[in-house]
Amino acid sequence: MDWINAVVQGILVGGLYALFATGLSLIFGIMRLVNIAHGDLIVLASFLGLVIVTGLGLYPLVALLIVVPLMFALGYALQRGLLNFTLGSDILPPLLVTFGLSIIIQNALLEIFSADSQKLPAGPLQTASMQIAEGLAVGVFPVIVFACAVVVIAGLQLLLYRTALGAAFRATSDDPDTARLMGIDNRHIFALAMAISLAVVALAGVFLGMRTAFDPSIGPGRLIYAFEAVIIGGLGSLWGTLVGGIVLGVSQIIGGKLFPGADQLAGHVVFLIILVFRPRGLFPRAMD
Repeated sequence: MDWINAVVQGILVGGLYALFATGLSLIFGIMRLVNIAHGDLIVLASFLGLVIVTGLGLYPLVALLIVVPLMFALGYALQRGLLNFTLGSDILPPLLVTFGLSIIIQNALLEIFSADSQKLPAGPLQTASMQIAEGLAVGVFPVIVFACAVVVIAGLQLLLYRTALGAAFRATSDDPDTARLMGIDNRHIFALAMAISLAVVALAGVFLGMRTAFDPSIGPGRLIYAFEAVIIGGLGSLWGTLVGGIVLGVSQIIGGKLFPGADQLAGHVVFLIILVFRPRGLFPRAMD
């Protein structure tokens, strides 16, 4: 039962990793932009949640009603006002700009909040659990996070393949020049994609802050988890991103159980093994 419990806990952790990765996968699939600042934007959302919770006295899950729209607006402004000018056939400019953005966010957060670790108060939800079977219990909060990841990915799938906006996303991804000739404003479409990505980042950041302590320096680590989940699942596959997060979470929990203290290393090793045998991931899929 201990091993079953470890697998279940790893699956639930994978839900948080999937939220880390979904926004990254979305913007890569639509505009082929690798956002080096993605992890720091997750941490920024955590601190934004902290400011709202402490300033307004709101519960973190209620604070999401403010954090998500603010991050959505930030994503639109960031893409429209900065990142759109870096897009082109050369992938180096957006890499350099988002790397610079990562450094700016880290140092700004460090200046404002110091290097001290912070945590969002989860209250009774932090320790609440459900008994599934004899010797098997799961936390209520991890279940909420996992369910949220499934709902977000399902919602994005519906958006991409069942709406006019999704058709515009896919058309712009496939051939931006032709899409522009058909009257699609690529700059607006790309900005909307980044806005949606950062709305998902807002969820990930607040959930991260409720789950564990955070500080301005942890962004690169969250970026690595997001990259690994995206690549394991397969570039362009949102459901694959969920699978990638689960694989990463289960690997870490089981690795930590087998070799105490080696949980993160176990996740990286499994990532490398999958990369060797499946370079395009488990479920590679173009956004078409």
